[in-house]
Amino acid sequence: MYAKGQTVTGLMEQLAPKHVAVPDDKIGLQLGSLQKEIKSILVTLDVTDAVVQEAIELKADLIIAHHAIIFRPLAQLQTDTPAGRLYEKLIKNDIAVYISHTNLDVTEGGINDWMAEALGIEASDSLENVHTDKLFKLVVFVPKSHHKQVLDAVLNAGAGAIGNYSHCSFNIEGYGTFVPQEGTNPFIGEQGKMEHAEEIRIETIVPSSLRSKVIGAMLKSHPYEEVAYDLYPMDLKGRTLGLGRTGKLREPALLKDFVDRVKTGLKVDHVRVVGDLNRPIKKAAVLGGSGGRYWKQAQFRGADVLVTGDVDFHTAQDALAAGIAIIDPGHHAEKIMKEKVAGWLKDKLGESRYSTEVHASKVDTEPFQFM
Repeated sequence: MYAKGQTVTGLMEQLAPKHVAVPDDKIGLQLGSLQKEIKSILVTLDVTDAVVQEAIELKADLIIAHHAIIFRPLAQLQTDTPAGRLYEKLIKNDIAVYISHTNLDVTEGGINDWMAEALGIEASDSLENVHTDKLFKLVVFVPKSHHKQVLDAVLNAGAGAIGNYSHCSFNIEGYGTFVPQEGTNPFIGEQGKMEHAEEIRIETIVPSSLRSKVIGAMLKSHPYEEVAYDLYPMDLKGRTLGLGRTGKLREPALLKDFVDRVKTGLKVDHVRVVGDLNRPIKKAAVLGGSGGRYWKQAQFRGADVLVTGDVDFHTAQDALAAGIAIIDPGHHAEKIMKEKVAGWLKDKLGESRYSTEVHASKVDTEPFQFM
């Protein structure tokens, strides 16, 4: 059995929810249709002609990429341009393209966490916060006989997280009253008669990102025809997600030795370095992609070095004068996402016993050659 297109992208949105992306980022389905079975998936950093050819050879129905193929609205689609030929090739071979960009950067367990892990950084903070979950208090009234069933359903759907604690709830016993009217099919009681039912009031916290999932789980598990529940907005802030990661190194090192760690961890042959190679590095920051402008935030958070790509000349000068080191492994260092996303999808599809194949692209999309 093969997974449907919406099933695959639904899994991707569990890993990297769309709502955590930077505003106006070009994410989601960019080309093709998801109204089909997906027999084969190709995960890549960039969609180039060579990658599309690889997808054709693998008989891929879907490409999942980090970088968008359409950045701005198209005024026309000319197939005699490089971009037009690429779109034509994808359409003719019925290959859909789905983009997961800053949402994959920002999310917990995404690109920036993968890069931090590869560099031995004990990530504890972001460089710039971009999303904070709103919190709601869910209150639902449940007959005692179904208390555990409903409680387990809402907590397993993600409700009840407070800081580093999960499955938090408060439960109060009491009596509910109701009169089933004509046309009802009550779980307890009879039409036209006042019913007094032993019930338990469940209270728990629900983040806005999981509100629909938790409410759906609660309604599905609840035995009542009409479920009595309340949802209150809270002033408390929920989980905050952001770009980049900062933290202490598990093993402090001199800058020159940390450079070797970056090259090994991110699998790059060359890096550009700003700073004294003999300075000690105890705390580091990392941001996949183009992050040179974040050196001040990195320094403010106590980082001795920022690892990021596409650093320009004047940014390097300013950082050097301010006393923070920079290691630039290039934008292409984000290629770490290929194996990570492919592995994650394989596991999730395997859990549901889908036969859909997942491949990490073997095409090197680094545009630079180092001489």
